[in-house]
Amino acid sequence: MKRFTLPRDIYYGKGSMDVLKTLKGRKATIVVGGGSMKRFGFLDKAMNYLKEANIEISLIENVEPDPSVETVMRGAAAMRDFQPDWIVAIGGGSPIDAAKAMWVFYEYPETSFETLITPFSFPELRTKAKFVAISSTSGTATEVTAFSVITDYAKGIKYPLADFNITPDIAIVDPDLADTMPEKLVAHTGMDALTHAIEAYVSTLNSPFTDPLALKAIKMVFDNLLLSYKGNMEAREQMHYAQCLAGMAFSNALLGIVHSLAHKTGAAFSTGHIPHGCANAMYLPYVIRFNAKEAEAMKRYAEIARSIGMKADDDAELVEMLCKKIELYNSAMSIPESLKLFGVKEDEFKEKVNNIATLAVGDACTGSNPRKVTPELMAKLLDCIYYGKKINF
Repeated sequence: MKRFTLPRDIYYGKGSMDVLKTLKGRKATIVVGGGSMKRFGFLDKAMNYLKEANIEISLIENVEPDPSVETVMRGAAAMRDFQPDWIVAIGGGSPIDAAKAMWVFYEYPETSFETLITPFSFPELRTKAKFVAISSTSGTATEVTAFSVITDYAKGIKYPLADFNITPDIAIVDPDLADTMPEKLVAHTGMDALTHAIEAYVSTLNSPFTDPLALKAIKMVFDNLLLSYKGNMEAREQMHYAQCLAGMAFSNALLGIVHSLAHKTGAAFSTGHIPHGCANAMYLPYVIRFNAKEAEAMKRYAEIARSIGMKADDDAELVEMLCKKIELYNSAMSIPESLKLFGVKEDEFKEKVNNIATLAVGDACTGSNPRKVTPELMAKLLDCIYYGKKINF
């Protein structure tokens, strides 16, 4: 038996945030990031709508990019003090992901973080609160997914937490919030969305329910991302919907080793954090070429290429055309071609590559990758990604 899970309600379109004033409840905790939602007036808007619903509000602010285990624990403690029956997370992937994890520890304070690392092992939620997610960026789609990514900075590891319990009850996909994204964030989140859709389509858990969502999202990203990057707000609205469709697909079909590698390299190097979407964008063409050595994966990638109008005599040629198109988009948005060009030091890379490879193989996303991978193969793939070398294995 398989499962397909989405939020009970998805509200979308400009101004759709006003649905907050229809919520029924007593108390809501709002979780936000570092200030952009406050600066652009969206936090005040959310608070005013909740006040219209006669709901008492508490705030958890300043969730950092790539939220930490410590932030999650502090937020959960604040929720236990306030006892909300709604958790409203507003912003990019970081505050929404953090709020999802806070939700678990609010309802189950005795649960350990180590327990939650095991995919689909969460206790039953909604014993105390329901969850509303309002996305401000067009990439993570965490507003419709069963995932949360939390970073253990002491270990330098990102943990993707996975359980259908943390799929939000209500998702609000209001493109007004995405209008404020800076250029670089448009690029990184857009390529994150593309990676979600492509990995969902070739995942070993793809299905007749996820395939149409993934293919539609891929076409919408290729049609709209560069225009959105250049400031076209109609295209940016379409990107906000495209990333949501991609999220619906990957939340149910899961992902692959592009994400495994992004999770395990994001906080691994002393030269600085590699933004998640940027890492996905860099790694995607390499992983496609690696996975396409597997016949079924090649066929699926070729289907993606055909779905966006590409024509060629054989599947291998279509796969290469797809990779070239992704590389063209990366170049147009100033995303580096390799980890070396990103600025990772060679000595440090060589020192850490084998450990990163082992951790990436153990990542929750690796199990649904279409080609089986060992730590040795993953290290070879990382070597190609670092130096910008061709995949020939």
